[in-house]
Amino acid sequence: MEIRRAKKEDAHQIAGIMILAMTDIVYQFIGREDFEEGKKFLAQLIQEEGNQYSHQYIFVAENQDGILGQICLYPGAQLEKLRQPVLDHIKKEYGIDYQVANETEAGEIYLDTIAVSELAQGKGVGKLLINYVIEEFVHKRNEVLGLLVDDENPGAKRLYEKLGFIVRREVSIFGKKMEHMQYKL
Repeated sequence: MEIRRAKKEDAHQIAGIMILAMTDIVYQFIGREDFEEGKKFLAQLIQEEGNQYSHQYIFVAENQDGILGQICLYPGAQLEKLRQPVLDHIKKEYGIDYQVANETEAGEIYLDTIAVSELAQGKGVGKLLINYVIEEFVHKRNEVLGLLVDDENPGAKRLYEKLGFIVRREVSIFGKKMEHMQYKL
């Protein structure tokens, strides 16, 4: 299995995986429960540059069968700049003036989404991607990684803790109780 930076032409394949990690959020963004429209929404943003879901900020894990997982991360200090094109797109395409609390902050590289294709779940792809970004961003660049984990997903929290992430604080975002976790040297 290889991990590489995403390319613009990967957008549709990545969108089909990314939506698995954020279905409810995408439905809020587009104002309806429409899985295909949600994938279309994400694919368009992934193809573009300068937004929080851009291919510029995504790494993919792939093998001979194609892309099996994706991880999207960006500097927390750039959240508002990277989010604005997403909010503008939501307003233009769906007529929704969406507002959301900040999920990250300056001083960390924020893991926005981690998702694995349904065919590859439970096979270590997510862990491989997380270990890759820990090595690249923490060990090689001395950055701090941050993420949010839903209180309703204790399995994910256990995985992050095993990998070395520590809970820093509780937050409420997207109407859910979450924990902000970080990994640093």
